[in-house]
Amino acid sequence: MTHVPITQRPEDWIRSVFSARTAAEGGIVRRQSKDIDRIVGRDRFLAELDRRGFRAVENAGQTVIFCNREPVMLLR
Repeated sequence: MTHVPITQRPEDWIRSVFSARTAAEGGIVRRQSKDIDRIVGRDRFLAELDRRGFRAVENAGQTVIFCNREPVMLLR
């Protein structure tokens, strides 16, 4: 696996994720977990979720971010 250089500042990445139309409308966005860890770091990402009152789940290398404050139920 080759190392991909970080070309985006963490602040810019966070801004772009949470300013996407879907996020602004209270929907969901999906990002690769490795990109979150590489670009902004897990702790900073989780702090941003807490600040916004959002939730996220992770599966198979993908993180799904629920850009609203509604409860999340795992159905199966």
